[in-house]
Amino acid sequence: MEEDNPSFFWIKSEGQQKLATENLVPGNQVYKEKLIIKKGIEYRLWDPFRSKLAAAIMNELEDFPFENKTKVLYLGASTGTTVSHISDIVGPSGIVFAVEHASRVARDFLDRVAAYRKNIMPILQDARKPKEYFSVFGKVDVVYVDIAQPDQTEIAIDNCEMFLKKDGYFFLVIKTRSIDVTKSPKKIVEEETQKLKAKFEILQTIDLHPYDKDHAIVIAKFSG
Repeated sequence: MEEDNPSFFWIKSEGQQKLATENLVPGNQVYKEKLIIKKGIEYRLWDPFRSKLAAAIMNELEDFPFENKTKVLYLGASTGTTVSHISDIVGPSGIVFAVEHASRVARDFLDRVAAYRKNIMPILQDARKPKEYFSVFGKVDVVYVDIAQPDQTEIAIDNCEMFLKKDGYFFLVIKTRSIDVTKSPKKIVEEETQKLKAKFEILQTIDLHPYDKDHAIVIAKFSG
């Protein structure tokens, strides 16, 4: 096992090096991921076909600001696959404020993920209404946005202005097909990135192919 970054690990499984996080809740699986014990520590394999953050790591993500004690605001928690791995990484002293609007999905997330992990604060709310997240306290270190809305970038910026500390990190998953099916994905990524330039320093743009089709992730720093 190699350790490139104390936040995540490369573990040999089935003859290949695979991405993993140390399981915060030993014995607990979130999405039928494989659990592997090495030297008495349990790790969860982190599937890049199921998590866009894992896909970004596989595609040479340069800045990884998630670590022990990090405070994260995550918009679009869905069923909690990526949130659960971030929860592993930030540990008991960190916190993930996880916003999800769709009640059926949120119920699944609560039952399978948040119920077992004390460092996840579920927020059943529309990401368009950040003033209504009553449980978010203080500024966060990272805002991670994975929502399928045509105005996803504007929603994300509003949330950053309200909760992201100066020089905090911003991860924006651009779902090009949710924004405009008629334009080329590359053009959409350029246009959405342009919207960030007034308030953010763009650090990297990553195409998530082959793990996700027509998706990119933009990593930026908030200049406040």
